[in-house]
Amino acid sequence: MKKILALLLALTMVASLAACGSGDTPETTAAAVETTESVAEETTAPAGEEPQVAVEYKVAMITDYGDITDQSFNQTTYEACKEYCDANNVTFTYYKPAGDSTAERVAMVDAAVADGYNIIVMPGYAFGETLVEVTPMYPDVKFVALDVAEGEGGFAPTENVYSAVYQEELCGYMAGYAAVKLGYKHLGFLGGMAVPAVQRFGHGYLQGIDAAAAELGITEEVVVEYVYGNQFFGDADITAVMDTWYGEKEVEVVFACGGGIYTSAAEAAQKVGGKVIGVDVDQSAIIDGQYGEGMTVTSAMKGLAPTVKTVLAEIIENDNWAAYSGKIESLGLVSANPDENYVQIPTATTQFSDSFTVEDYTALVGAMLDGTITVSNDISALPATTVTVNEYPAIKG
Repeated sequence: MKKILALLLALTMVASLAACGSGDTPETTAAAVETTESVAEETTAPAGEEPQVAVEYKVAMITDYGDITDQSFNQTTYEACKEYCDANNVTFTYYKPAGDSTAERVAMVDAAVADGYNIIVMPGYAFGETLVEVTPMYPDVKFVALDVAEGEGGFAPTENVYSAVYQEELCGYMAGYAAVKLGYKHLGFLGGMAVPAVQRFGHGYLQGIDAAAAELGITEEVVVEYVYGNQFFGDADITAVMDTWYGEKEVEVVFACGGGIYTSAAEAAQKVGGKVIGVDVDQSAIIDGQYGEGMTVTSAMKGLAPTVKTVLAEIIENDNWAAYSGKIESLGLVSANPDENYVQIPTATTQFSDSFTVEDYTALVGAMLDGTITVSNDISALPATTVTVNEYPAIKG
């Protein structure tokens, strides 16, 4: 009897401790993560058969070289994961590698799997080599990658990976077209590293600029300065180049395309009342909030959040991993409604005017969707243009 009472008391204590757990955990590097206990439920099986155990999913996100406050890939992915998991009572946490290397990213995958996480979300091309290493080690883990193209770091899709890549040339085109239609004639492109996604943004931007200038009959008046910083963050050297662009060259607006590199463009723009175009997400709140109201003309956006939420729902709620397993999908336009597409500029914050209205933007999207307007995704060389494009060597060696 005493043994039974002791056992009941122990079980009561375990249940009480489990009730105090949290579904979200703080930033994790090499340290262990505190997690809630996940208990699998048995499904009813026909007589004579073993009952099947339903999978209890736990979602982890791993940051790349940034963190969850970068106002770009990491933050958007983190917030989408957390919002979905909070709404659906799914355990979620994130891990931040101790350094910017494949070894550190692999270490965080190891930690996540050891902690029982079986859906791992990875934002950014930097995870190519990581996926090559971890997918054979953890065949039962489902990896959701964003912007990891085939061949990136040797990556090739396997059955436990789904990767979404985006048609950045399309929203780059929209941003460039809008800028010229809004009256800007001296424009700039500041890319991060010359990786395919950033290149597609830039090449689409040039094509959009050229098309709008041709429509307005001002191709001889439009000039574009074009450079890569060779890193995804701003610094004094990059800001100095942007100071020259905005100051001496009188550039009016710069498409700052590559994580935190926008800080250098915004710092230089702030000094002379210049403008910036954001990237990946609607960056108007962070850029305008930190550097000056009205600085952000528009942003060339990718649908990171809808992708994350859709795939998580398909795995967790609909048991439909088979529709995503082993696939790399290129996401772009799916609707004549601009807000329903995986690539777009924001209708809520773009600085529309009489020269380029929401209706004009909607018509542009319709023409791109039905093929009236085509945009090349070729990144082997800068696209041919009738406007002047001044290309420079990368700022950082």
